[in-house]
Amino acid sequence: MMEIVTLVLAGLACVLSLANLLRRPRGLSGEDLEKVRQDLLAEIRQTRQELSGSVASGLQASNVQTEQKLESIRTTMEVRLNAMQAVTDRRLGEMRQTVDEKLQKTLEDRLQKSFGLVSQQLELVYKGLGEMRTLAAGVGDLKKVLSNVKTRGILGEVQLGAILEQLLAPGQYAENVATVPGSAERVEFAVKLPGDGDGPVWLPIDAKFPQDAYAALLAAYDTADKAAVELAAKELDKRVRGFGKDIHDKYLAPGHTTDFGVMFLPVEGLYAEVVRRGTAERLQREYKIVVAGPTTMAALLNSLQMGFKTLAIQKRSSEVWKVLGSVKAEFDTFGQALAQAQNRLNQASSELENLVGVRTRQIQRKLQQVTLLPGEEETSGEQNSGY
Repeated sequence: MMEIVTLVLAGLACVLSLANLLRRPRGLSGEDLEKVRQDLLAEIRQTRQELSGSVASGLQASNVQTEQKLESIRTTMEVRLNAMQAVTDRRLGEMRQTVDEKLQKTLEDRLQKSFGLVSQQLELVYKGLGEMRTLAAGVGDLKKVLSNVKTRGILGEVQLGAILEQLLAPGQYAENVATVPGSAERVEFAVKLPGDGDGPVWLPIDAKFPQDAYAALLAAYDTADKAAVELAAKELDKRVRGFGKDIHDKYLAPGHTTDFGVMFLPVEGLYAEVVRRGTAERLQREYKIVVAGPTTMAALLNSLQMGFKTLAIQKRSSEVWKVLGSVKAEFDTFGQALAQAQNRLNQASSELENLVGVRTRQIQRKLQQVTLLPGEEETSGEQNSGY
């Protein structure tokens, strides 16, 4: 600001000097003009120097003030930045501590839950392993059981007995029956059918389980060896046909039994294999033996149960007709007796009417005579005679 004022004053001084020269008379010589020019130049130089000094001092003062202000601003900014940094560091520390605590807690919770789940899964795995060991032991025991021929027969017999017990009444079948008279051979189960005479007709059912031959066939299927499959199938067919022949020879006696018997196979796969290879059809044609699996056995017994119900209905129907015939005869006799009773009632009614009419009047006359005095009796006699 001071520099501008100095420049303006110097300009005014030059203008005033020039005005003083112009007020002089016009007869100015060249020397005067030169002198004026020189004076003006000197004043201009002096003014310039003064202006330069003023400007330099002003700039120096401005620089000093600017530096002081900048220093003050820098100091203030440093203080504020330090304060802000301290506050930021403190807040960041608090946030870090909070985040660390939350992360630690979350991590501990997650780890605890994860370890809990892992422990539960491991416990389930251990339990499953224990069950697998038990199952493996049971399978081994079952394999040992099935390796015994007698035990295999008992297994089929138990399964057959359970099916019969579920589908038939206790009086409709029997166990260990000697179906052939005079023979010591006893079939495992026999269904009791109504016969023409007094005794029943038995349907023999025997359980068979050629487990070794069937297992050999399954093993041959697994190896995909065609020759081995055919060999095992022939062995199975031979075993099953031998069973059918035994049932036919030991337990069938038409007249005392049905003309066919039933071979029960306790495994559906074995039954399907026997049917698929035509063994069941050959048994029925050659030995009159019907092959049945668990499902087929249930269907056969259901059919027999329906036959039993049909026979029972027919028997009851004949009994009902007999009862109706007896009732008809009794009804005729009852009608005759009822007619006789009606005649007797009519006769008693007429006799009662006679008794009530005639006899009652005679009794009344006698009673009147008893109640009259002697004079009244004569008067009454005269009146009666005059009448």
